[in-house]
Amino acid sequence: MERLPWGRFYNTDAVEGARGFLEDESVDLIITDPPYGIEGGSLHGHYNRDEGFVVPGYIEVAPEEYGAFSRDWIAEAERVLRPGGSLYVVSGYTNLYHLLAALRETSLEEMNHIIWKYNFGVYTRRKFVSSHYHILYYAKPGGERTFNLSCRFGPGERDESGRSLNYRDREDVWVINREYKPGRTKNKNELPRELLVKMMQYSSNRGDLVCDFFLGGFSTADVAAGLDRRFVGFEVSEEAFQHGLGRVRDVEVGHLLAELREPDRDGHSRNRGKPWSPAEERRLLRRYREMRESGVGKLASVEALREEFGRGRFALENVLRRLDAWE
Repeated sequence: MERLPWGRFYNTDAVEGARGFLEDESVDLIITDPPYGIEGGSLHGHYNRDEGFVVPGYIEVAPEEYGAFSRDWIAEAERVLRPGGSLYVVSGYTNLYHLLAALRETSLEEMNHIIWKYNFGVYTRRKFVSSHYHILYYAKPGGERTFNLSCRFGPGERDESGRSLNYRDREDVWVINREYKPGRTKNKNELPRELLVKMMQYSSNRGDLVCDFFLGGFSTADVAAGLDRRFVGFEVSEEAFQHGLGRVRDVEVGHLLAELREPDRDGHSRNRGKPWSPAEERRLLRRYREMRESGVGKLASVEALREEFGRGRFALENVLRRLDAWE
């Protein structure tokens, strides 16, 4: 075990480590990327990668053991999460059904099934290129769940086309590129900093305890410290553990906070009292119909559009009634 002022690190199996070192309901947020279960040691053949720069000692889970493996560690995740705590699991599609089955055996509630679209997929000749991962976002019932609605974009901020930046950032398809590290030593599959920052911003606060059951390259630990979170994690591979410790021993707590975008949280009523232009009314009608046709309810649509248009709820409803769109 290695202890730093902001975190604890255990070179042990995740299930054994959680049982031995984590108390019930002690963790605010879990972000983890479990082993592939698909012969991860041969991935360089798919990604055309020089394995000379990859940390050795990657420990795989046999396909026939993946179901039991998933049930064991997810049961521990359920136990250690506080009521209201959140869990993000990053997975490919091969063993996704094992993870979903294990999660459904717990009390954890599904919040979102997020698609992470990245810039470099597995090269193929006779089928479509796989260029996304799944992120399963679950929460433990019984307590207040942290979800910082305007942590990245204020409710009234819009892009050049007039669309809500807040709404777009909270859609369940995330386009975040992988990080290229040519000539640098790295773990088998490291999650990009931008992805980890987004999950931690929405689902934790400064001082919260973040946990990673499968540390790998220690990216989650690095970002947690950078955002002034406390941390605990497990890694069974001795090689990966020692390499990761070297990466985080001298990390500066809070070093990422100055890089975060400051959202405009006061812009949701920026257009209150202003007259509606014909173009703005047409855009409202179009956006409202798009949302309703996609299955979003009336009130939920109006609430989302309130952020986008910087108007009050009643102002939006009045315009939609006048346009005969408020059924």
